[in-house]
Amino acid sequence: MTQEMLIPLIAFAFVTSITPGPNNIMLMTSGANFGFRRTVPHLLGVAIGFVAMAFLTGLGLSRVFDAVPALHWCLTVFSVLYLGWLAFRIARATPGPSGNRDARPLTFLQAAAFQWVNPKGWAMALSAVTLFAPGNTVAAMATVALVFGAVNLPSIGSWCWLGTRLSSILTTSARLAWFNRTMAALLVLSLYPILA
Repeated sequence: MTQEMLIPLIAFAFVTSITPGPNNIMLMTSGANFGFRRTVPHLLGVAIGFVAMAFLTGLGLSRVFDAVPALHWCLTVFSVLYLGWLAFRIARATPGPSGNRDARPLTFLQAAAFQWVNPKGWAMALSAVTLFAPGNTVAAMATVALVFGAVNLPSIGSWCWLGTRLSSILTTSARLAWFNRTMAALLVLSLYPILA
């Protein structure tokens, strides 16, 4: 990949990684509810899971969707239902003395698996492969995946960090419940581009 392509790829990776979406909303919520350290497996699952998805998409997974359009429709329906269920769980979460003591952040594997049903993640991976990996060579795919990995982790980490900073304000169960419901509503709103 030429330097002329690398700089726009870095910019694309940054803009798509730092802007609000399901991963960032969930990471901010997890940071506020559980702290940064407990959210690290979730954070790494998002970053590594997305890198794997982008790499595999470039190696030919995107052609499967072109060949079988019904798979794209099935993935969209499943994504909407799963994100709706996650939003419902976030809205009902009330950690703290009177809340659910079994509440915990997503694990590494749960977060990595979530990338495969994350509509924004699919849009990012397919766009990156189409725009920045002409010819779909393994070297081009690896470059796209590695750039996204390097840019994505600190970008999404900033959302988790923001959540931990908000935790100093969310000192009562009522405030935390309000925050969780707001984050759940934003997660549902992030589905608008898919449903529109």
